[in-house]
Amino acid sequence: MSQAVNCVAMLVREYDEAIAFYKEKMGFEVIQDTPMGEGRRWVIIAPKGTSGARLLLARAKNDAEKASVGCQAGGRVFLFLQTDDFARDHARMLGLGVKFSELPRHEPYGTVAVFEDLYGNKWDLLMPAAVT
Repeated sequence: MSQAVNCVAMLVREYDEAIAFYKEKMGFEVIQDTPMGEGRRWVIIAPKGTSGARLLLARAKNDAEKASVGCQAGGRVFLFLQTDDFARDHARMLGLGVKFSELPRHEPYGTVAVFEDLYGNKWDLLMPAAVT
């Protein structure tokens, strides 16, 4: 039996503003954008060339969901964007206006810095330490 986490749902205010941020600021691509009627869409995005988990953009539809946009993890880091070149991606994202809440730091597991998406969700930009 083979299983994998395929998608993680992320609440967003609007599809198009979320797509624009993830494409322009983070270099993601739209994998699927299928209309589902009544203004709903099935929108899947992912870092270019990834074979890992993807994000399903879910437009908040009621007050409880709208209140959760940007704080799905209760203020903790919610998602981890792994890179093979921390300096390159950190500099590119800073140059595009992505807000980092700390300077890069070196941990036993790798080089990391926390940044926020357009809604305030916290992410780690992470380059894992070499495993010996």
